[in-house]
Amino acid sequence: MTVDRADPGSVNTLPAVDARPGEVITVDSSSRPAGIRPKRWEHTVHEVVAEVWRGDFLESLHHGTVYAARPGGETVLSIGDVDRPMYPRSSNKPIQALSMLRAGLDLDGELLALACASHSGESFHLDGVRRILEGAGLTTEALRCTAALPIGEDALRSYLADGGVPTPLTMNCSGKHAAMLATCVVNGWDTETYLDPEHPLQRSLRATLEDLAGEKVASTGVDGCGAPLFAVSCRGLAKAFATLATGEAGSLEHRVARAMNSHPEYVGGTGRDVTRLMRALPGSVAKDGAEGVYAVALPDGSAAVLKIADGSQRARPVVMMAALRRLGIDTKADETLDSMSTAPVLGHGKPVGAVRPAGRLR
Repeated sequence: MTVDRADPGSVNTLPAVDARPGEVITVDSSSRPAGIRPKRWEHTVHEVVAEVWRGDFLESLHHGTVYAARPGGETVLSIGDVDRPMYPRSSNKPIQALSMLRAGLDLDGELLALACASHSGESFHLDGVRRILEGAGLTTEALRCTAALPIGEDALRSYLADGGVPTPLTMNCSGKHAAMLATCVVNGWDTETYLDPEHPLQRSLRATLEDLAGEKVASTGVDGCGAPLFAVSCRGLAKAFATLATGEAGSLEHRVARAMNSHPEYVGGTGRDVTRLMRALPGSVAKDGAEGVYAVALPDGSAAVLKIADGSQRARPVVMMAALRRLGIDTKADETLDSMSTAPVLGHGKPVGAVRPAGRLR
């Protein structure tokens, strides 16, 4: 999951408005901050998807968009505007890995899973990134991702205790970047400019996403790691993940799905919810993303995608478990899944409440 922080100086203050769930809000152009394009000003309101209870007091709410579909695309859950483009953030990585395989990248197993990863920065993750680079005749000096510290709590503590500083290698997206560089080497593409949206690599990644999602990329931005970021809808992302999860044996799609589900610790890390989910659901493909994005597909082709409106991560697994229940998964029958169905709210270091699914997800 690419982690970044917004520049406070770039935040625009919006006029206060009242709205009902599902109501389209259009703000008068006279109150629009300079530089904001009109097409970005009209939006559909997300719906309440999670409640934060502290004891018996409802303290906070999380709004979001949730889409879930059965095999073949039959919609079983549609909350918010599921066709409105959003940035999938690191949930795009499995599709990007497929694109790189299509372009000739020769990775499999744990290293292919690492190409799909937002890794915690544990030693086996960093060793894997070095192995991908070494296989392409490169060193960590070739990485152009943003220097960062490990995102895993234990990995971070250990790294700082050893005097570690932010580096591109320890950035959670370094596996993806190493795979991008290896793909460039295979094709004879320039490795210095691989983050340019017009680079052959990035054009290929965009084309594959559009192919699997069945829609055109609505916007291109810059992710926290420096790579181009392509916007699609929740519905489109669910379709893309379903394609990966149902790939025929021997296909490149199946290769990605098998690598991720067989080596989930490389996709996330020790104790991470995405790792635990794939271990609990054989054959599943799951990827978390920054700003509260989550995508999961099951081997029968059913899929669920969500976006938490405020970007919070704490509601993300809770909402996903509720969506999976709509797809027929008995989350209470599995200890791991059941533990993620709520999230603890702490007081003085002890659970005093919980984050729970809300609204139509109850």
